[in-house]
Amino acid sequence: MGSTAHTYRVSCSYALHSDTPADAWRQYMTALKTLIFTIVVPGTVAGIIPWLLVQGSTGAVLEVPSVWMLGFVPLVLGIGLYLWCAGAFTFIGKGTPAPIDAPTVLVVQGPYRWVRNPMYIAVLAVVLGETILFRSFLLVGYALLVWAIVHTFVVTVEEPSLRRQFGASYETYLRTVSRWIPRPPRA
Repeated sequence: MGSTAHTYRVSCSYALHSDTPADAWRQYMTALKTLIFTIVVPGTVAGIIPWLLVQGSTGAVLEVPSVWMLGFVPLVLGIGLYLWCAGAFTFIGKGTPAPIDAPTVLVVQGPYRWVRNPMYIAVLAVVLGETILFRSFLLVGYALLVWAIVHTFVVTVEEPSLRRQFGASYETYLRTVSRWIPRPPRA
């Protein structure tokens, strides 16, 4: 993993500094595509669909703040984690969260040192926060459905694709970082 870490550091420093106007333009366009993807896909999965599901449900708002406000914790943490991951994909990985414009550099820093799929975890945290805020069993079922779909996609499409794209460095990453349960990075 030593050579991978070295490669990462070089890529990271390059990603944060544009040598030419063409590089700056490419970074700008990648960031714009990431923003559009974020609005369309996670915005739909964690925003529009949950909002539509809780429409007309009773008891979604209380007069006095109570335990339901704890839903803001996973919601805000999920949004922050997603933005961190999307930024890493954009500026370190030189790609977007969209599978059709995925990073060209394997991102193994930040939250990706703790868990392989922090972006999906972030979106699920937002949905779980909404579940608590709106006290909706329907959203519990929706969160479970989203996780099942995401897990199936990760195992059958994403991981095989990353194996082909990044080879041995991804194999090392698979052995050292958990798919879903965050763990402190190994030294």
